[in-house]
Amino acid sequence: MFDQQLQELRREKWRLNGQGLTTLEDARLFLDSVGFCTLYPQRPAVLAPTFVGAFAGNDDKLPTWRMAFKDPRAREAKDLMVRLLREKAAYETLVFPDNNFLVSAAVFPYFYGLVGDRNPRQAPKAGARSEYSPLAIDAFLIVQKHGPISKQRLQESLGGDISEAALDRALDELWAKLRITRVDYKQDEGVFWDVLFRWSPQAVKEGIHLSVPESLTALVSKYIDCMQAVAQEDVENFFSPLVGRAKVRDAVNALQAGRELGFVHVGGRVMLQAAELRLAYKPRAKRTEPWTEENPPEVRPGKPLVEHRPRRRVARQARHSPPTQDRGRE
Repeated sequence: MFDQQLQELRREKWRLNGQGLTTLEDARLFLDSVGFCTLYPQRPAVLAPTFVGAFAGNDDKLPTWRMAFKDPRAREAKDLMVRLLREKAAYETLVFPDNNFLVSAAVFPYFYGLVGDRNPRQAPKAGARSEYSPLAIDAFLIVQKHGPISKQRLQESLGGDISEAALDRALDELWAKLRITRVDYKQDEGVFWDVLFRWSPQAVKEGIHLSVPESLTALVSKYIDCMQAVAQEDVENFFSPLVGRAKVRDAVNALQAGRELGFVHVGGRVMLQAAELRLAYKPRAKRTEPWTEENPPEVRPGKPLVEHRPRRRVARQARHSPPTQDRGRE
């Protein structure tokens, strides 16, 4: 495979071939196909599809998070993303700073099994060993009681002296462990938050019962399928914000041991590829009909065009039997 062929395969799967997303059903099918994607191009660059690129149908001058307010494509793509969130066909998670990360409904339980809290119904506790700040714990209790709740109303409930930056850090602490999630957006009130186990209890229940190795293996397999073919280094770079590189290598080795991954040469590099994407070997069918002028034999390179006839069987003579001419002389 050449580099250009790989890029064409990716552009077709990532909907960068001029066929942009026009309906909610198109967006759902795209997200189910790739598994997960970023809303905008990530800086520094990350090898992954983008939702705004799939919406536009190309990757020509796509807006980043900082320049999204100037681009009408970004606003329309974000509106379509919010519709996916409302339908629970997609989930928004915190992976990269200053960028939305969308996960399909089918893949989300594995994502929760990798990074989610194992006891989501119990409120986080304060203490020296707590993973959450006191402000994050107070915010969770309010969202749990009054959610879905807008960020503005949440700030008022916590107290007017809390800065917006401090509230954002507290929400990110809860969001990183999938305690809460963004469920809606309104122009006059902004983002709405709710506790995840109430918003989508079935997905959380499935994720709780998945182990970390099992979840990571499934996510790595889906990522390699989305890339069509990818170097192992790129796989480790993509998942490095979530887990250590050693665990990613263990997941790749587990997939190789299960024969779910193969290797393909792309432009002189050896890349990983999903096993179902590799062409299956088809043995040549045996010929049963005789060769005639109307039904000639197939010509194979390097092989002479001759008909192989069965050998004649010759009866062996007994070793101790005398020759025929000797018997005549007698």
